Amino acid sequence: MGSIETPPPTENGTSAPTSADANSNVEQGSQSAIDAMPSLPGDAVPMETNGLKERRGSTLPLEVGTRVMCRWRDSKYHPVKVIERRKVSYSGVSDYEYYVHYTEFNRRLDEWVKLDQLDLDSVEAVVDEKVEDKVTSLKMTRHQKRKIDETHVEGHEELDAASLREHEEFTKVKNIATMELGKYEIETWYFSPFPPEYNDCLKLYFCEFCLNFMKRKEQLQRHMRKCDLKHPPGDEIYRSGTLSMFEVDGKRNKVYGQNLCYLAKLFLDHKTLYYDVDLFLFYVLCECDDRGCHMVGYFSKEKHSEESYNLACILTLPPYQRKGYGKFLIAFSYELSKKEGKVGTPERPLSDLGLVSYRGYWTRVLLDILKKHKGNISIKELSDMTAIKVEDILTTLQSLELIQYRKGQHVICADPKVLDRHLKAAGRGGLDVDASKLIWTPYKEQS
Repeated sequence: MGSIETPPPTENGTSAPTSADANSNVEQGSQSAIDAMPSLPGDAVPMETNGLKERRGSTLPLEVGTRVMCRWRDSKYHPVKVIERRKVSYSGVSDYEYYVHYTEFNRRLDEWVKLDQLDLDSVEAVVDEKVEDKVTSLKMTRHQKRKIDETHVEGHEELDAASLREHEEFTKVKNIATMELGKYEIETWYFSPFPPEYNDCLKLYFCEFCLNFMKRKEQLQRHMRKCDLKHPPGDEIYRSGTLSMFEVDGKRNKVYGQNLCYLAKLFLDHKTLYYDVDLFLFYVLCECDDRGCHMVGYFSKEKHSEESYNLACILTLPPYQRKGYGKFLIAFSYELSKKEGKVGTPERPLSDLGLVSYRGYWTRVLLDILKKHKGNISIKELSDMTAIKVEDILTTLQSLELIQYRKGQHVICADPKVLDRHLKAAGRGGLDVDASKLIWTPYKEQS
């Protein structure tokens, strides 16, 4: 949510207790090399060669910043960078685990790995970051540089280079590995600045209705017997079938708003956390059944935005992704803008998944109108019809090559065959918002 000042916790969450299922030992890192040695007759046991011992002694423990190949969950080896390390003990034997970043993938896949997952033959020396950045930059094509620049801007455009490094250093290691919410156990993606007393907790248990979080399952069970909520603590402003949307005022429900921010930060890398939630409204989407209303995602918006932002933060929880809920939340934010009589745009920066969702939404909405509309239509008219900001319409149409600049003005080139091709490429539009079932009064009109 927005950009926020986060009080520094007393610990950075990088240390963690010994994992219960770990069973590797200090010898396993060189096992592949030993297996490759010629077999010996009878019961003879292969011994490490002097060269292997030297390499092993000079390599381990791996330094932070080391690059090496690591076996991932697909059983293939991928390049990683060691972000952090910690000393652990297995059956009385001391060893190290390494927190690695898969350089081909997003930070959400960073994880702790054991030594036997690393290919020590592929170890590269620690390279100074500034030198490496300069060398890499020289080798990049213009297209590759543009791709990298776009990725950085989309993820952290509110941060300068120094602030970005500080952010990545502070949040480099996930402090919570998994969380339980309702019937789901969910692997987390990123660091979230929970209070210091939760630094030693790898798993958190959330009440799915009030979002209070606990360290132990027994605590959650006791809490659920007392919690009388069966839906988010706000006003239900939309219901269609089994879907409901609740508006939660951050000022009236401060603890709920803060807990929602803690939870959301586990899945959002590019936002820092707001502790002052008074200025925000939270729109929580739920699937409803006879047990209650279960959160599937939410978006937040400022009560008063000078920049015409109609959405500050958006999240669909991982168990509910790829079901059209993200597009539903985006569409809902624009329905609220229409009720307000304003155009809107999401707060920047957008997450990588958020950007994909928005581009898809803008593309489908604009192409549908252009396909059905007879005669000419202006950018301003499109904005008035959709509540989408003019700048977002222009960038979308330009990316689709559907607009030209002639004689000082933008002209839309809407060839039916081209529109059909783009619509097919855009894919399905997700769940529709039935505006007739939205019962809502804009905040400024509330008493």
